Amino acid sequence: MYNFIIAVVLILFAAFSRLLPHPMNFAPITAIALFAGVYFNKKYAIIIPIAALILSDAFIGFYPYVLWVYGTMAVIAFVGMWLKKRVESSGAAKKTGYIFGTTLAASVIFFVITNFGVWTSGMFYEMSIRGLIQCYTMAIPFFRNSLGGDLFYVAAMFGIYELAIRFVKEDSLKEAKIRK
Repeated sequence: MYNFIIAVVLILFAAFSRLLPHPMNFAPITAIALFAGVYFNKKYAIIIPIAALILSDAFIGFYPYVLWVYGTMAVIAFVGMWLKKRVESSGAAKKTGYIFGTTLAASVIFFVITNFGVWTSGMFYEMSIRGLIQCYTMAIPFFRNSLGGDLFYVAAMFGIYELAIRFVKEDSLKEAKIRK
């Protein structure tokens, strides 16, 4: 139960951090999707990042390619589910490597899919290969911010969660010893 509460608090905090001033695309949503994929069952792994997006988008505003972003978060949640299997069976160094690698992969997935969605909206770029290339080129500065935000929030969420669980386990062990 403690694990669930800690995870929910981290996700709510990250979702609401989208409402605070921040550099464009320096956001926690990819981290939430990876985190949910690792620490929740399949159903919640997909629902949680999308619910966090809907909740924060209700304040920020919805946009024409919103379904591309929401769909991408579902894909990234599946990446998190893949990561879960590796994290559970790895040592600390390998676990960190897997988390770092999947964070990079998730950032690239977000960049490729959502910018394709922006291009297909026809709102900003001509509907040609030239327009698609221009769309991806113009998105590079946003990718730097996305990658930075993803690395920051993944490190924070996974790190804080692991530390909190460690403290909860230590407190539980101490309490059990006291009762004996």
